[in-house]
Amino acid sequence: MYCDVALPVPLDQLFTYTVAETPPVVGARVLVPFAGQRLLGVVVRVHQDAPPEGVTLKPVQQVLDRTALLPEALLQLADWMAKYYVAPLGEVLRGMLPLSAEVKRHFRYRITEAGRRVLYEGAVKGSSRRSKLSVEDQNREYAVLNYLESGEAAKLSALRSATSAGKALLEGMVRKRWLLRESVAEERDARRLERVAVLVPEARLPKLNENQTAILAELAAVGGRMRVEDLRQTLPAVPESTLGTLVRRGLVAVEEAPREFWMGGLGLAQAGESRKKHAHEHALNEAQMEALSSIAAAMARGGFQPHLLYGVTGSGKTTVYFAAMQRALAAGRSALLLVPEIGLTPAMAGQMLAAFGSDVALLHSQLTPDERAEQWHRIRRGEARVVVGTRSAVFAPLVKLGLIIVDEEHDSSYKQEETPRYHGRDVAVMRAKIDGATVVLGSATPSLESWANAEKGRYARLEMLTRVADRALPAVELVDMRAEFQAVGKEELFSRRLVEETQAALDRGEQVIILLNRRGYSYVVMCRSCGEKLECENCAIAMTYHKHAGGDIAQPGQRLECHYCGYRRTVPQTCPKCQSEHLYYLGAGSQQGEERLQEIFPGARIGRMDRDTVRGRSDMERLLTRLHAGEINLLVGTQMIAKGHDIHGVTLVGVVGADHALGMPDFRAAERVFQLLTQVSGRAGRGELPGKVLVQTYYPDHYAIQFSARHDYPGFVAKEMQYRRWMHYPPYTVLANVVVQSEKLEEALGWSAELGRWLERQRLEKVRVLGPAAAPIVRLKRIYRYHFVLKSESRQLLSEVLHRMLRYAEDQGVPRRSLLVDVDAVHLM
Repeated sequence: MYCDVALPVPLDQLFTYTVAETPPVVGARVLVPFAGQRLLGVVVRVHQDAPPEGVTLKPVQQVLDRTALLPEALLQLADWMAKYYVAPLGEVLRGMLPLSAEVKRHFRYRITEAGRRVLYEGAVKGSSRRSKLSVEDQNREYAVLNYLESGEAAKLSALRSATSAGKALLEGMVRKRWLLRESVAEERDARRLERVAVLVPEARLPKLNENQTAILAELAAVGGRMRVEDLRQTLPAVPESTLGTLVRRGLVAVEEAPREFWMGGLGLAQAGESRKKHAHEHALNEAQMEALSSIAAAMARGGFQPHLLYGVTGSGKTTVYFAAMQRALAAGRSALLLVPEIGLTPAMAGQMLAAFGSDVALLHSQLTPDERAEQWHRIRRGEARVVVGTRSAVFAPLVKLGLIIVDEEHDSSYKQEETPRYHGRDVAVMRAKIDGATVVLGSATPSLESWANAEKGRYARLEMLTRVADRALPAVELVDMRAEFQAVGKEELFSRRLVEETQAALDRGEQVIILLNRRGYSYVVMCRSCGEKLECENCAIAMTYHKHAGGDIAQPGQRLECHYCGYRRTVPQTCPKCQSEHLYYLGAGSQQGEERLQEIFPGARIGRMDRDTVRGRSDMERLLTRLHAGEINLLVGTQMIAKGHDIHGVTLVGVVGADHALGMPDFRAAERVFQLLTQVSGRAGRGELPGKVLVQTYYPDHYAIQFSARHDYPGFVAKEMQYRRWMHYPPYTVLANVVVQSEKLEEALGWSAELGRWLERQRLEKVRVLGPAAAPIVRLKRIYRYHFVLKSESRQLLSEVLHRMLRYAEDQGVPRRSLLVDVDAVHLM
C-alpha cells in the first residue's frame, strides 16, 4: 500500500510513501521523512500503484489521526484553491489546519564528512587558529564535532549541556558544512489544562496550622473546588508548599481540568455597550424583514444561494445577520460569520455570547496555538455550531454548514498576502457552493466585483437604503485645504473648521472621532541639505518616525521604524550621506495627531487607536469599553476606527489626509478612498443625535470625494466602472500579479527578463501582459522584486498561462519560492 501526501513545501507536486499494514485514511495527518527533515503532511490518496522500477520509497513514520481530520468538502475546497490560486496543495492544507500546537518541532545536529575531516586534521595537525572565532569558541567547535563523532544526531539542549555551544555557534558550523541540521516533528498534547484544588469530603481533620486552616476554609467557602492559581492569588501570604502538605495528608486533592477559554467582548457587554440592546434583541423593520425573508427562503430551499446585502451604514445589517443565524440553528444547521479584522471580534463575540451562549467558537490569529487547536476541535466535534472569526475561519470544520456571512465583504483584509494568496470572500462563496449553503456578502460599500456579480444575476441583491429608526445619514462638509493654506499662510494639520466643530461637540458633551490614516509621528525624515530620505536598510521605503512619550524630535534615542519589515533604529543626529545636522520631519501620523489635539483641547479625554496602541487581543476591547463608557470623548486613529464600530455617542467625524491614497500607483485607489470615507462617515450619528462629517481634502472635485460626500454609492460605481472598462481592469477582466524575487539583484533581473521573453514568444492574443518592471517597492526585506501584471477576460485561459509559465520557470532553474503568483491581486505594491 502507498499514500500520496501533500507537504507544506513550495513545490507543485505530491509525494508518495509506503504505509504499514493499516493504511491511513484520506484527510489524516502523517509525519514523513523529507530532505533530511521530518515534516507534517496530509494524506490525499491511498492506493496500490507501485512506483517505477528502480525507485525506492520511504515509509510513513507516524500516523497522527485514526479518522479523517479534514472532511471531503474541505479537501475539495483545498484542491480548488490550489488550482485557482496557483499554489502548492500542501501549503493550502497547512493554512486550513491551525493545529501547529499538536506537533512539536525541534532541530537535531549530525556530523558531516567535512566535519569528520576537520576533526581528524585537528587531532593530527592541530588547529591552524586562522578562524575569526575566539580560541574558546574554536575549542567548543571541536568539542561539538567530537561529541557527534559516533554519527548519532543530538538535540541543541544535549550539545549545549555537553559542550557549552550555543545555537549561533552551531548554525555557523552548519554554514561551514561541518554539521547537518535536521528538522524533527513529534506529536504533542495540546490540551489546555489547569490545576484545581478539591476539598476531600468527610476527611478526618488532624491538627492544622494557621496556613493549612486558611486554605481549607477558603475551599469550603467556594463550594469545595477552586483553581490553584486563584487560591494563590486569594492567599498570597500562604506558602505554596502548604497545599502540597494538605494533598499528602489526604485533605485536599489536586486535579487537572480543561482551562476556561477567554472569548472576549464581555467588557463591552458590561460597560457602555449595555446601554443599548444586543443585535438579536432588536425588532426588525420592514427593510430588515425583507432581507431576512429572502435569506431564510434560500436556506429553506437548500443548495447554493449567494446574496449581496447592500445596506447603508447604520441600516442594521448585523441584526439581520443574527436573525439569519438563528434561523440556521433552528433548522439544525451551523453558521459562520467572517469579520475583516481582529479588532471587530471582541464586540461581535460579546453579541454572539449574548445570543448563542456556549454554541459560539472564536477563530483568529491572536489566539495562542493551543487555543486555536482547542476551538478547532470543538467545532469539528459539533460542540460549537456558530463560529465568528477573521479570514482563516473560512476553513472551520463546521458540521452541517448552512449559512456563511461575510461582513464588510469589500475589505482588503480578506486577501492573504502570503502563500496561498487566497481571498477570504471568494473562498467563502466557493465553500458555500461545495457545501450547498447560503452565503451572504454584506457591506455599505460593496466591492465592484461583487456588485458586478449581482448586476449579472449571479448574486441576489438585497438592499437596505435607510438607517434604523429612520435616522438621517450624517451631513458631509468638504474643507478645501488649498483655500485653508491661502487663508492662514501655513500648513496646518487640522483646519479651523474642524477645530471649531470639534470644540462645539465636546462642549455639548458629545464624542468625536478623527481619522488620520498614517501610523507614527512623521512618515518621512529628510535632509534639507542634500535631499536624502532616511530609508530602511532592508526595504526601498522611507522609515517612519515614532516619538517616545515625552520625547523631543531633537533628542537622541527617538525611534525610526519600517512598517514593512519591522526594522528599527535610533534617529541619527546628522544626515548619513552629507553629515548635515538639518534633518526635516515631513508628514503627520496618528501619534502627532494625538499630540496636537492634546495641545488644542487640553480638557478633552483623548484616546488613540492604531497598530501601536492596539497590539494584544484585549487592547481593542479595553479601548472600546472606555469609549462606550464615555471615558474617551475624542478618539484619533487610523482606518481601524472606520470598521464596524457602533458608538452611539459619536456625533462628529473628522477626516484628515485620507485623500493621499489617490496618488498611489493602484487602479483601486479611488475605490479604496470612497470606501474609507463612506465607512468612517458611518460612525457618526448612530444614536439619537444627528451626525456630521468634515472631510479635509486637497482634491475636493475628485469624483470619489464628491460621491462619498453625497452618500451615492451607485453613482460612484457607474463612474468608476467606466474607467475599469476602458483600461481593462477588474471586474471586466481577471488579473494576476506575478512577482519575481531574489536576494541578488542580477538574479531577479535575469529571471524576470527570461520570463518576459517567454511570454513574448507565446504571442498570447487574449491575455495582456504588462512588464516586466520594477515593483513599486523594488526591495522588500532585503529581497529585490520585479513583477508582471497579466489581464484576461477568461479565468481559464489566464490560469493555463500561469501554470505553463511556472513549468517553464522550473525548467529554467528558477526556484519556485522566487515566483509569487497573486491571482485576483488586491495590492500591486
